Amino acid sequence: MTERQKDRPWLMRTYAGHSTAEASNELYRRNLAKGQTGLSVAFDLPTQTGYDPDHVLARGEVGRVGVPVAHLGDMRRLFQDIPLERMNTSMTINATAMWLLALYQVVAEEQGADPELLQGTTQNDIVKEYLSRGTHVFPPGPSLRLTTDMICYTVNHMPKWNPINICSYHLQEAGATPVQEIAYAMSTAVAVLDAVFASGQISEDQKGDVVGRISFFVNAGVRFIEEMCKMRAFGRIWDQITRERYGIEDPKQRRFRYGVQVNSLGLTEAQPENNVQRIVLEMLAVTLSKDARARAVQLPAWNEALGLPRPWDQQWSLRIQQVLAHESDLLEYEDIFAGSHVIEKKVDSLVADSLAEMARIQEMGGAMAAVESGYLKSQLVASHAERRARIESGQELIVGVNMFNTTEPNPLTADLGQAIQTVDPAVEERVVAAVEEWRTTRQESSDRQGMGDPFHYPTVRQALDRLKEAAQGTDNLMEATLECARAGITTGEWAGALREVFGEFRAPTGVSSAPVAVPVEEGSALAEVRRRVDVTARELGTGKLRFLVGKPGLDGHSNGAEQIAVRARDAGFEVVYQGIRLTPEQIVDAALAEDVHAVGLSILSGSHARLVPDVLDRLRVAGATDIPVIAGGIIPSGDAEELRAAGVAAVFTPKDFDITGIIGRIVDEIRTANRLDPLLDPLEVPA
Repeated sequence: MTERQKDRPWLMRTYAGHSTAEASNELYRRNLAKGQTGLSVAFDLPTQTGYDPDHVLARGEVGRVGVPVAHLGDMRRLFQDIPLERMNTSMTINATAMWLLALYQVVAEEQGADPELLQGTTQNDIVKEYLSRGTHVFPPGPSLRLTTDMICYTVNHMPKWNPINICSYHLQEAGATPVQEIAYAMSTAVAVLDAVFASGQISEDQKGDVVGRISFFVNAGVRFIEEMCKMRAFGRIWDQITRERYGIEDPKQRRFRYGVQVNSLGLTEAQPENNVQRIVLEMLAVTLSKDARARAVQLPAWNEALGLPRPWDQQWSLRIQQVLAHESDLLEYEDIFAGSHVIEKKVDSLVADSLAEMARIQEMGGAMAAVESGYLKSQLVASHAERRARIESGQELIVGVNMFNTTEPNPLTADLGQAIQTVDPAVEERVVAAVEEWRTTRQESSDRQGMGDPFHYPTVRQALDRLKEAAQGTDNLMEATLECARAGITTGEWAGALREVFGEFRAPTGVSSAPVAVPVEEGSALAEVRRRVDVTARELGTGKLRFLVGKPGLDGHSNGAEQIAVRARDAGFEVVYQGIRLTPEQIVDAALAEDVHAVGLSILSGSHARLVPDVLDRLRVAGATDIPVIAGGIIPSGDAEELRAAGVAAVFTPKDFDITGIIGRIVDEIRTANRLDPLLDPLEVPA
């Protein structure tokens, strides 16, 4: 079979961006030169949550998990010498998706591009932000309006752009079963389409165009048969919904269009070289079946459980895709699973169970109502807790973690300082200085109005007032947002104006309503820890030990924090957990007000080196040196040593999978901080 007869490969991307717009631009151009066929932009947390780099919550977060884009100048530098009219760009952005798309469009126009020819995707799925990633800003109603306005705008003005990428990927990261992943993502899609069609901005003959531009971003775990069946179930349900609920007759418009990043949840810090074969298996789940093949694939790197991948690591992941697409015969055949009774039985089961769960959500009032009630979040916290319990008990096996965990010395990680990409702390200072300079040098005078054909340049104040006026009314917000982009407004100013109108939202944590995942059975490890908690509380003369779980900074990945909080609750602690996005000041204030016996800080974004010592310093100033601080997250060993030297009592990372053991260690640290004798043996525990 000749090359011409083979199917066209999927888009190949690597999720990338860090430090500065200039550094990320250099990385993008290198990756494109290596054969990458699309861009996938990672934005840093301040950009994702609508803060400028000099905001108090942005401390330690600038350029850590993605590129900072604070204004039009940053977007220009990010895509310098990259012709956007010929590029397919995916932007992982949600609460501020409209803003980043506006900046992208203006930069493309400055390059001479026609917006109608721009191709790419904005993630723009706010529901999963409430449930897993935590970069939401506004309440569900206004957030859905932003999504609706952006979809309507792109359908009318950017017809090749995918305005929303409904994400089940992050749901699986938060613990979703395949059925929950399908049902919650499809329920989100229904909520979005219902809102778009009810907005009055779309004519009846445009409904097919809207549905045809809806895409999905899906997870693929290591159980690749089940995952492949999940993709087929997704396609079957989407076809049914779009045909029966919305009356879409064109099969092409009903096609389930999805991109995928394979599962990062299953990547291990222990024996990280095993992650390569995990990534390959997960990629096969979304490429082997022609009838359910992904349109775009991005793979994590083998060392993402350790920290930020280097360019070489990302190249390795790209080469995995290229070998499969160009060396194997995968693309030469029809669907190799067609007619398999095993596959059909599994797909039928997933479809039936997913539709039943979708019906439950609809009875509650739909996806948005199920978010606000806390139902979806509590279900995910519970299913994640059950998964963790299976790993701890050995019921779910992970090579290198709870089986076959003896290992030869790993040459890949012999020098951990070189095994991951590091971000120079001085980068934040430079980015902060740059945004301050931008604000002082941008032209705001009224003599710009009408200049610079073909653009209209309002002043900053005029543009922000127009944005707030549109937000208070019913106008599509995209035009006002484009004006803000052209006027030189910053990310924080745009989001701040909308915060004034829409307010902010703190999503339910799901912790208090999560059921017990590990029962306290007599003789079990959890029963022993619970006894130690009770004994320590009695010795300290308090009814219960109180444990504060804190998420400082902008890191919204709260899965680990929630699992610690739930297990501590089940072990007998009174748990104080206020959710994500807190300053060190707020965490210390809460610790003092609640008179807690320990503080646990969870950070996965890399900002631990800045934020954890800040909490320690504030506790010392308050005279609360008897409150031990425990840190957890993706923390390199060198950083862990520095944190312990600074006064952190214990540091836990993803390799520490025994949550019950972690809770027991926290009890030990409370006893040490309060000068209580250690409890060495269960038989020695006083009555």
